[in-house]
Amino acid sequence: MLEGLDIGKRLSGFVEDKKKVVALLSGGLDSRLAVKMMQNQGFDVTAVAIKTPFCDFDCGRGCGFEIRETADTLGVELKTVYLGDDYIEMLKNPKHGYGSGMNPCIDCRSMMFKAGKKVMDDIGAEFIISGEVLGQRPMSQHGPALRTIEKESGLEGIIVRPLSAGLLPPTQPEIDGIIKRENLGMIRGRSRKEQLKMAKEFGFVDPPNAGGGCLLTDPAFALRAKDLFEHIETPTTNDIDLLKIGRHFRFDVKTKLIVGRHKDENEMLKALALPGDVLFDTKDHVGPISMLRGDDSEKNVKLAAAITLRYSDAPKDQVGLVLTEKNDTKSEISTASVAESEYLQYRI
Repeated sequence: MLEGLDIGKRLSGFVEDKKKVVALLSGGLDSRLAVKMMQNQGFDVTAVAIKTPFCDFDCGRGCGFEIRETADTLGVELKTVYLGDDYIEMLKNPKHGYGSGMNPCIDCRSMMFKAGKKVMDDIGAEFIISGEVLGQRPMSQHGPALRTIEKESGLEGIIVRPLSAGLLPPTQPEIDGIIKRENLGMIRGRSRKEQLKMAKEFGFVDPPNAGGGCLLTDPAFALRAKDLFEHIETPTTNDIDLLKIGRHFRFDVKTKLIVGRHKDENEMLKALALPGDVLFDTKDHVGPISMLRGDDSEKNVKLAAAITLRYSDAPKDQVGLVLTEKNDTKSEISTASVAESEYLQYRI
């Protein structure tokens, strides 16, 4: 009798579909837990992975840690949003400033939530969630910053942060009775004790570290990024991809040299070379590929060749041959290795 009643309800449309929720999924533990909390409360969760030139889930680090595998494990649909030129433009002068490096955390999170909002509107979701934890990150995860991000993204009252929502003011979904406060977490700060306890309860195997890593928070990378933005008004994604590899040297306002550190970086430098760039390679010794971008004057080319030889296996007290290539034109330069005291002044 009950089974027949259940079938009748389905046929007559009385059984409601699951309410939809959009989750910003970083691949770290916190965002996984947030998704699982919503699934356990009966929501249909769609994940959004945000790619930027500085935090790309295909790079295998930070906020991109195993993102695709994470979505599959959680059983959620994954949508990808790329923030490219708009993100680079924002980085030139972020409204809410930088963190300890060149990380514009508040502006960055606002852009991510705006992207999530578009997906939310497209699929008719009730609200958007993230794995943010109150007080976990100094710039973007304290109360005022969280409210600023909501306002800037046009999502006031409809961003739910399940891990800490019990400590935050009620959101609209809670006011409307869609979610209940007793089902929300009260986690605060940087300790992962509570998250690891929850991971065990949810049956997560080998829970990952926190997601959300960003190259712009790395001090060495931030120096390179600052140098780039000081010398190029609007960097391209090619310029930014170069920041991720090699040793960088600034010769003058127009010119820099990038020296590969291993085979993979050598191949990447060759792949990223543009028309007009000069590539260098030692002829008789194992060494790096180097790329000169900018003014390829005789002075700069000779310096680049000497630095390339310096980082090769060539004896430091002997003259060696360095091959150059520009726009399919090849030549050789005979040079001695540059002294450390001479080239370190150019190192970024």
